[in-house]
Amino acid sequence: MSSGKLITGILAGIATGALLGILFAPDKGDETRKKISKKGNDLTDSLKKRYDDFTEDISQKLHKGKEKADSMKADANNAYS
Repeated sequence: MSSGKLITGILAGIATGALLGILFAPDKGDETRKKISKKGNDLTDSLKKRYDDFTEDISQKLHKGKEKADSMKADANNAYS
């Protein structure tokens, strides 16, 4: 199992547990809706940050790969020139 799937599973479990805890808590309906909304916003923010981190990591790896390919191309040109 990849670490991305593991983290997603853990986040989903936490969100589900939090939602069930809120739904079964003895609060008024409007308080429960506020709590659910806040938890949803927190989860959305967490997922956005995770996505941003992932895309930044991929971008960095692609940039390093391009630099390596350019270096290899220059070395090959120098060797056969």
